[in-house]
Formats: sequence, C-alpha cells, structure tokens
Amino acid sequence: MSDTFSHAPAGIEIRPLDTVEEIAEASRVLAEVWGSAASGMPADLLRALAHSGNYVVGLYDGERLIGASAGFFGPPASRTMHSHITGVLPGYQARGLGRALKQHQREWAFARDVGHITWTFDPLIARNAHFNLLILGARVTDYLVDHYGRLEDDLNRGDESDRLMVSWALAAPRANNPLDVVASVPIPRDIETMRVEAPEDAAAWRVRVRDRFLELLADGLVVGGFRDEAGYLFVRP
Repeated sequence: MSDTFSHAPAGIEIRPLDTVEEIAEASRVLAEVWGSAASGMPADLLRALAHSGNYVVGLYDGERLIGASAGFFGPPASRTMHSHITGVLPGYQARGLGRALKQHQREWAFARDVGHITWTFDPLIARNAHFNLLILGARVTDYLVDHYGRLEDDLNRGDESDRLMVSWALAAPRANNPLDVVASVPIPRDIETMRVEAPEDAAAWRVRVRDRFLELLADGLVVGGFRDEAGYLFVRP
C-alpha cells in the first residue's frame, strides 16, 4: 500500500508501514538514530499503533527505509493527534524531510477530522524551536520538567528530559512573531555540540532556561514566537 507524498524531496516517498518486516525495519532505524533501542520505538508497539489505525509511516529513498514517524490519536473529544517520535538517518537530515513529513501528517490528520497535532521537543535545540514555532507556527502550551525521566540514548544521555509541548492548529493561518514582546529567553545556537564539548555549560543552560520559563509562565505570560537571535518571545495573552 503506497502513499507517495508530492511535497517530499525528489526520490523520497512517505508511506504507511503495513507489514511486520517494515515495522521491524522502522524500529531498527529509530534505534540507530537515537543510538539506543530504549529511546526508539519497539516493533510490537509500532505494530499495535499501526494496526489500530494510528499514524505509522516510513520515509523511503527508493526501497531503502531512511526514517520513520509514529503518532496516535488524543482523547476523542479533542480531535487531536500526538506525534510521538520521528527519526531520520544522519545522512538524510537537513534535506527538507521534516517539513515534508509535517505536511504529510497535516493532510493525514485532516482526512480523519483531526484539527490539531501536538508534540514535544527539547527547548534547548534551536533548530527545532525555529522550525516548530517560526516555520510551522505551532504554539507552546506547556513546559514539562524532566518529562520522560533520564534517557540513556546517545542524544540525551547525561541530561534531564525537559520538553516543550506544542500544538499546531492545522486550519489556522501561520501567525507572525509578535510585536508586543514583554520578555525573551535566549538559548544556545548549538546545544548538541556543547553537550559533547562542554557538558557543564550545557547543564547550566538547562537550569537557566527552565527557571526563566517557569518564572515567566507563572507570571501569566505565554510564548508568542521565536527569533533566532533573541530566543523564545513572551507576550501577555
């Protein structure tokens, strides 16, 4: 069952994972991306999600599986889908696949009467903040402290798993960054390199950003956007 997506880069297909063999390969690819099977996605869980009608797709370069993504429906009344995990092999990153996959999720969700897609991301990773808030126009709904507990994969080992929860209103026009900014929270340009080269500095950034976020949220402010040089932009609702 093919579901080629026209917005994907040339030669790349995004299609459902239907067979046990495809699911097993997707689990292996996700484990490779994270450097640990524990932080990827077990094949049996992927199979269960797919079989029960949730979002489980693979990204293919020809017949080679080079990435995978899985999400599941929220409470029935909310008309939401939560995008839980997406991974693309290193050689295929920074090639526009993230944008293609989000547009694929959007069309898939619309076809099933879903109005919002939610997901979490590490607030310290600047490129994800830029993409999620500035390019897609998703909005931050919560700051989650150490949301998954300690993770032992190559990407997260030694750090706490703070996450921002975002919600993407699929039918809404993308909003521009606000003009009435009250406060901002800067983040490093490359926290991933810092975690390797200066882990103590990276840990200090985690605490600094967390404390400032929680302080501003407690004051009733909300995240209204993101700017690369300033970081997260806070406004009064």
